[in-house]
Amino acid sequence: MPDAARTTPAGDQTADAREAAWFAELSTVVAAAAALFTDQAGRVLLVKPNYRDHWSLAGGILEHGEPPHVGCRREVSEEIGLDIEPGPLLVIGWVAPDGVRTRPIVHFVFDGGVLADDTPIRLQSSELEDYRFVDAGDLDRYLPPFISARVAAALRGRGTGATVYLPWPGP
Repeated sequence: MPDAARTTPAGDQTADAREAAWFAELSTVVAAAAALFTDQAGRVLLVKPNYRDHWSLAGGILEHGEPPHVGCRREVSEEIGLDIEPGPLLVIGWVAPDGVRTRPIVHFVFDGGVLADDTPIRLQSSELEDYRFVDAGDLDRYLPPFISARVAAALRGRGTGATVYLPWPGP
């Protein structure tokens, strides 16, 4: 915390310890970021992780303290070999804890743009086994419901220019 924002004198170790203990007790969330890419025909780019049964958007978990747009750029570069400047934020998704996932996940989806037919996709072989462009009407065949809803919302957000907040399960 910057010195100007402190409410206790600098060097007050007791106050610093209390503040550190308070922060340590706060609930936490996992944060992730991805990019929505489409081809010229409007089909959505999906990637197939080798550690999951389902497909997903290119993206992943943010590193500690990493801003979402920076994490999106890093993950896209690592996963599919494209160096992009993420476009507008399309979706902020929230997924409740479930089973082995003991913390909620906040997921940021940015607009990755429209890819030319000759755009080279280079998969990160340690994490991904395939990619394909999928018609929006076929997303449910590849994605679990919470990701399919997120991608559909991103497509709508791209069309309207509005960011969508998408809690799952919804209210």
